[in-house]
Amino acid sequence: MLRPGALRLRGFALRGSPGRPSSTGLREGQEIPPSPPEWKDKAETVIIGGGCVGVSLAYHLAKAGMKDVVLLEKSELTAGSTWHAAGLTTYFHPGINLKKIHYDSIKLYEKLEEETGQVVGFHQPGSIRLATTPVRVDEFKYQMTRTNWHATEQYIIEPEKIQEMFPLLNMSKILAGLYNPGDGHIDPYSLTMALAAGARKYGAFLKYPAPVTSLKPRSDGTWDVETPQGSVRANRIVNAAGFWAREVGKMIGLEHPLIPVQHQYVVTSTIPEVKALKRELPVLRDLEGSYYLRQERDGLLFGPYESQEKMKLQASWVTHGVPPGFGKELFESDLDRITDHLEAAMEMIPVLKKADIINIVNGPITYSPDILPMVGPHQGVRNYWVAIGFGYGIIHAGGVGKYLSDWILHGEPPFDLIELDPNRYGKWTTTQYTEAKARESYGFNNIVGYPKEERFAGRPTQRVSGLYKTLESKCSMGFHAGWEQPHWFYKPSQDTQYRPSFRRTNWFEPVGSEYKQVMQRVGIIDLSPFGKFNIKGRDSTQLLDHIFANVIPKVGFTNISHMLTPRGRVYAELTVSHQSPGEFLLITGSGSELHDLRWIEEAAVRGGYNVEIQNITDELGVLGVAGPYARRVLQKLTSEDLSDDAFKFLQTKALKMSGIPVTAIRISYTGELGWELYHRREDSAALYELIMNAGQEEEIDNFGTYALNTLRLEKAFRAWGSEMNCDTNPLEAGLDYFVKLNKPANFIGKQALKQIKAEGLKRRLVCLTLATEDVDPEGNESIWYKGKVVGNTTSGSYSYSIQKSLAFAYVPVELSEVGQQVEVELLGKNYPATIIQEPLVPTEPTRTRLQKEGRKTNLGKDSLPPTGL
Repeated sequence: MLRPGALRLRGFALRGSPGRPSSTGLREGQEIPPSPPEWKDKAETVIIGGGCVGVSLAYHLAKAGMKDVVLLEKSELTAGSTWHAAGLTTYFHPGINLKKIHYDSIKLYEKLEEETGQVVGFHQPGSIRLATTPVRVDEFKYQMTRTNWHATEQYIIEPEKIQEMFPLLNMSKILAGLYNPGDGHIDPYSLTMALAAGARKYGAFLKYPAPVTSLKPRSDGTWDVETPQGSVRANRIVNAAGFWAREVGKMIGLEHPLIPVQHQYVVTSTIPEVKALKRELPVLRDLEGSYYLRQERDGLLFGPYESQEKMKLQASWVTHGVPPGFGKELFESDLDRITDHLEAAMEMIPVLKKADIINIVNGPITYSPDILPMVGPHQGVRNYWVAIGFGYGIIHAGGVGKYLSDWILHGEPPFDLIELDPNRYGKWTTTQYTEAKARESYGFNNIVGYPKEERFAGRPTQRVSGLYKTLESKCSMGFHAGWEQPHWFYKPSQDTQYRPSFRRTNWFEPVGSEYKQVMQRVGIIDLSPFGKFNIKGRDSTQLLDHIFANVIPKVGFTNISHMLTPRGRVYAELTVSHQSPGEFLLITGSGSELHDLRWIEEAAVRGGYNVEIQNITDELGVLGVAGPYARRVLQKLTSEDLSDDAFKFLQTKALKMSGIPVTAIRISYTGELGWELYHRREDSAALYELIMNAGQEEEIDNFGTYALNTLRLEKAFRAWGSEMNCDTNPLEAGLDYFVKLNKPANFIGKQALKQIKAEGLKRRLVCLTLATEDVDPEGNESIWYKGKVVGNTTSGSYSYSIQKSLAFAYVPVELSEVGQQVEVELLGKNYPATIIQEPLVPTEPTRTRLQKEGRKTNLGKDSLPPTGL
């Protein structure tokens, strides 16, 4: 079997020869820093950390023209996690826009050697992800439909092709492969040195050793960055300090949720069968075996991801800090932890059985709770940016450097990457939670990635609504920014297990029942995870008029408003309620809470507005009550007149429900008659019981977010993050009604939007229906027309009213007419689809108006609920 040979755990060299695979970049000795120029005491941007990510940002900022870029490294470039990385590069990622990061990285690495004159050791033999189970084949098909509208090359290949490309494989279990031709690996050390050479070439100042000892914010938003060599006044700072990022954050009172993980890989001696090959083997990823494998000179490099039970966190670094001298050191190896993976690899690649191990690398890589890095400006601290938590820093470095550089220089992100927003975490993210999630994320590195996936480690957090204890045994909970929120409810006779699938699964029928409940009777939903802000003060109205494209609602009323970027993209969608003169309640989605708050706070500071902004998300609970009998149920609990004349659609009032104070807004994301009831979080359980008891005659029942999604899709309600985000403008998203280009205020994005309108749209959001078998659109699937990909879905579900699939999609303007036929790709099959007049189901206010006018709706008699009750 695979045998430990002459193990050398420190200071070893693995050097490639021309035409052969390069090594991992491990080097004997240390680089001698060049003589630095004179010290810079002022900088536009100071980057803290000299790993590949920090150096990439310095390179991109300087190349883009920023004059004063300073990078400070505590010891030497690549110290930390970069120097010992396996250096894998891949176009593949299940995240739609993270593919763009990978793409930009690889395209940069392809030309970096020519640009800088520095060898980077970049090899592109391609990579193959192996499917050895039918569900993996489904996963590959699921990923393929999300690839065709991207620039990256990716294909599903048959076993015969796999064997041709990787002849050393045991093919007995292999069903298919996911092949990326441009994938490969790069020497991390050489890559970083080439980026550093490029950064210096364009004028950046890289100083090391120069450990940052203090970060002092100034009242004007600038920073004093102190080192033993001197102090730098910076307009902004970027924390790119790798596993030192927590220490840097603590200097300014932040607890970044990061933890180092011990990652091991093994390098073999020469294997005759490998040496005899005429071309380099593609990188292999055995997903069931949970390891990657690539050629290393004439041997192989094998890197497993252990189970969460066996993997090891360096938790002591979180509690006691990183040892001061740790830089280019490694941990002791532990082959016992990876024995199962070694055995799987030897079964898959039999030549490994007689190979000798010449090196074992066990080094720290930094994980965030969800394995994704944290990239961008940080809420609550002016001009403090982060680029931290990179479990895959080599493939992310080039693209993230470009992404952050563009954002810093242009004042908005070049495309939407909210999944990397550092503000997705908050005070609820404890050390215990971070440890539990990092362990889970590492152990689940290669598990099947299902739609609607839930992961349960570290849950629940302290951020549970007042209804959690009441509802937890009745439903399948989803995780939303630390909150537990019901996805769907089950009855005693129904399957209550979590059964993720690429096809319709055990929640399909219960969600249909919840849909019917809301459409025909009355339902109640816990909406407590909403982000909630209170804004008041002398300039509150002027601030909101500046940041929102809609007009400001009158006192006592509510509207839907959008914050746009300077380029006219949709940065956020919020509900704005004018509660009293100059005082507003703003509501946003759970995943956008601090994302939106940061934007509002920065606009207030930048414009010098005299306002008070409070984040009251954790103080308030929210219950939604919706359906034709919603008014009848709630009227039993209050003396306030809830009739249509007295409490109009989009009106807001402070009232009491059986003595419990609530702010009631007549609005519902279901599109049905309904109210959202904002109240003290500690009153949630009591208010819920009151409503449920009052609704017994109307047969009130619970519904969750899955049914809510179907209801909003039928009403053609857009969702931020799906139909609209920083990749879209509001005109192509069909949000014209909410954008008031003629209002006097010069709101952010107004001029850009006028130009977009004048130039004309190239694509439009449309609603389409399709008849499938047992699979429904989720979003991001490819749209085909006459054999070509012409667009993509944004979200979708099954419509229980017409018993077909329903989806939103972006298509070219010329294909956006009602009745147009296109195709939607789902799990490897193209289904005919038809663009329909939206909405599929009119909203309750529209139906009420049409009935008063004696006109018909397009609802069938079996689906039509009563109105105006």
